[in-house]
Formats: sequence, structure tokens, C-alpha cells
Amino acid sequence: MKFNRLFKSCSALALVAGSLVLGSAQAQSGKSECIAPAKPGGGYDLTCRLAANGLLETGLIDEPMVVTYMPGGIGAVAYNHLTGVRTDDPNLIVAASTGAAVNLSLGKFGDYSGDEVRWLGAFGVDYGAIVVKADAPWQNLDELMDDLRDNPGDIAFGAGGTVGSQDWMKAALTAKAADISPRKLRYAAFEGGGEALSALLGNHIQVFTGDLSELRSQLASGKIRVLAALSEERMGGPFKDIPTAAEQGYDVQWPIWRGFYMGPDVSDEAYQAWEKRFETLTQKPAFEEMRAKRGLFPMARFGDDFDSYVQQQIQQFKGLAKEVGLTQ
Repeated sequence: MKFNRLFKSCSALALVAGSLVLGSAQAQSGKSECIAPAKPGGGYDLTCRLAANGLLETGLIDEPMVVTYMPGGIGAVAYNHLTGVRTDDPNLIVAASTGAAVNLSLGKFGDYSGDEVRWLGAFGVDYGAIVVKADAPWQNLDELMDDLRDNPGDIAFGAGGTVGSQDWMKAALTAKAADISPRKLRYAAFEGGGEALSALLGNHIQVFTGDLSELRSQLASGKIRVLAALSEERMGGPFKDIPTAAEQGYDVQWPIWRGFYMGPDVSDEAYQAWEKRFETLTQKPAFEEMRAKRGLFPMARFGDDFDSYVQQQIQQFKGLAKEVGLTQ
């Protein structure tokens, strides 16, 4: 395939991980690696670093995990790399989220269905958010939607994904809930959440449709205002004062799982070792604290159960794309 030919030529750029010592012990010996399929600073970076720190600090790996950044195609480069180059690497995991399922459902990774890789599991969940600068003229979602309805071309949305990505979906569904056609949205695509947030702070866009976990440090800085959390109910801790879209009259929820996949030819033994490792990690109080500090909420879904969950999501998102007018 065209994608595979392209990304095979880039294989020399990837880090080569060491050997994995399999056995009954929980800890892994040797270098493990997590690919974050975006530039530093966004949700994929957070996912890899949470895994790297959590696994090392709880003794589930013996050596620090290497975090490699592989931006491109909002995850397509990394996906093609796993399916065409490092297909059987037992040391390598790739950060993924709900956005990967969305992109697969729309064909943005190429001619793939989503069953080309081994979906490993998710160890946390995040929620979408509608974000503006602290000095923006909108104090709540109603005010933003009123302006958007009157002047859709004057308000630039932006996030770490192209039209059709999960971040675009957040904006589209919110607009649709206000009886505004998603086709009228002015939207700028970035390679990751960190880059999009910088664009917001630099006045290049007016609205950022990101994730709550990406906003923790910015909330403390006072530089942003979160108009709505796309969660079923208000979150606690630093997010307790953020209203949901639903309580403001907009029936929009967008949960984002944070997890991983592995190459299609990874052995059952290696796959199950990682599955057990992450299951054990989510049961550690130290990890629960680390996860909460990064703005993530509990989720623990692994192995075949998680694989089936992702496949079901892909089918659901195909229907959602039709609903918002993205596909026929």
C-alpha cells in the first residue's frame, strides 16, 4: 500500500528497543518504548509519560521507558509504522485515544479497519472541553454559541486534529446542539493539543476544543477560561467549578480514553505480559494518585475486552460522522 511504502522508508528514524524478558515475574527487564504519535505537550505525550513514570515507580519495569515522538497524520504515521515496520516488537507500545478510533472510522490512517493492530488497554479516561482565553468576551457557552450563530466565520476553532478528528467532533457536536451547522465552522488543525493551546494563547484561534487533562497547569496560570466540560457530570478537584455543556442546555458528552496498542505480530506471551502489567498498575494506590494529578479519571479495560470495545467504537463513529454531515 502507498502508506506502508512511505512509512517503511522512514523506519531508520525509529528507536530500536531492547529485548523483552518474558516470564512469570511482573517486572520487565530491558528497554521498553512508548511512541507518542504527536509533538510533545499534548494528550499522547501525557499518556506515554504517565505509563513510563507509573510502571517504573511501581517496579513493573526495571529500566526507564523511552518516549519517542512520531507526529504526522494525527496518528497515521505511528499506526503505519506498527503495521508495516515494527510489527512484532514486544517492547513497543503506542499511545492511543478515542481520537484514533475516530480517525480509523473515517479512513484517515489509510485503508484500514482498525483490526490491524493489537489493542492493549486503557488506564484512564479524560473528557473534552471548550476553552477560550481568560480575556475572551464569552463568559459561558451560551454567549459563545450566540456569537457563533450570528458570525460563524469570525470565530476560529482549533485543536490537535483535522476536520473529522475527535477534537473537531467536539466542536461540531456542540455547534449542532445549538442548531448551528457544523459545515459553517471555521476550524484550524494542529499536530497536537500543545500546539493548539499555544495558538489559542497567541491569539491565532479563539476557541480550543481540547481535553481537561491538558489544561491543569493552564488553569492554575489563569490564562484560560473553560466554558464547558464535555462530561456527564462535573469533575472534582481543580475542575469542580467548570460547568458541563449539559447543565448549560447542550446535550454533548465526549469521553476520551487513554491507552495503547501493539504491533499485529506481537506474540500472545508478550501481549499478555503487558496486559497483566497494566492491570497491576491500575490497582496501585501510587498510580491512582499519579493519574489524578494529571487530570485523568479511573478506567481499567484491557486485552480482548478492550479490543472489542475499540472495534465497537469505530463502528459507532462511522454513524456519528454521517449524523454531523461529514460523510454520506
